[in-house]
Amino acid sequence: MRAMIVDDEVGSRHLLRALLENEPSVELVAEAGTGRDAIDLVRHWAPDLLFLDIEMPELGGFEVLRELKADRPPAVVLVDGCERYAVQAFEVHACGYLLKPFDRDRLRGALGRALSHLGTESDESEGADPRVLSLLHQLAARRVGAPRLVVRTPERAIFLRTETIDWIEAAGKFVHLHVGRTTHPLRESMAELEQELDPARFLRISRSLIVNLDRIQEVQPWFQGDYVLILIDGTRLTSTRGYRENLHRLLGK
Repeated sequence: MRAMIVDDEVGSRHLLRALLENEPSVELVAEAGTGRDAIDLVRHWAPDLLFLDIEMPELGGFEVLRELKADRPPAVVLVDGCERYAVQAFEVHACGYLLKPFDRDRLRGALGRALSHLGTESDESEGADPRVLSLLHQLAARRVGAPRLVVRTPERAIFLRTETIDWIEAAGKFVHLHVGRTTHPLRESMAELEQELDPARFLRISRSLIVNLDRIQEVQPWFQGDYVLILIDGTRLTSTRGYRENLHRLLGK
């Protein structure tokens, strides 16, 4: 089984590589430290199995899978520090979760599910980690969205109702919440924040932008399948092709 590791943490890659070197059923063919490198290497090496970190700067694990969707991506074991993304793991038919810190028992459990997943064509979700299935209903209930976010500063904590947010942009390890003329920095990834927001109210239109649907006044076609969204206050936001399906659903296509 040809495997590849994608993780922005060097220590995690080294530990996972060391564990895989003792598994005779696995040949490690490549490693990547960024999502963009991962896409290029997957297309070059065509691994059978991808150990994919969910939270990485700029391009996270789910964004990598979105980019690879048309390329028949390999079986995926999602790597994370907790089980917060179980619902999305189920939706992308991940064959397992590998929780940090790694150990040999967890790795072998993930490898066993991967082999089962690769050995059957009867059901795309066959071999899914039981942890994913058992948490599905519990975590799906949270997708109605948190009513408020807590924005912390050294001096205070602000309780910000999500309905007041106009739009959100990624800014390194932070996101910027735009509320009228005020901008609130929040230390979260876009992928994590997207899970906290109400999907009936907020729409992700690019890797770095989420918009409150109630603030959209107009949508205009742009170049090469992109769109420009004009908000009520005149702000102009540009979608990208990787999120075109989200805009098509919004427009009723």
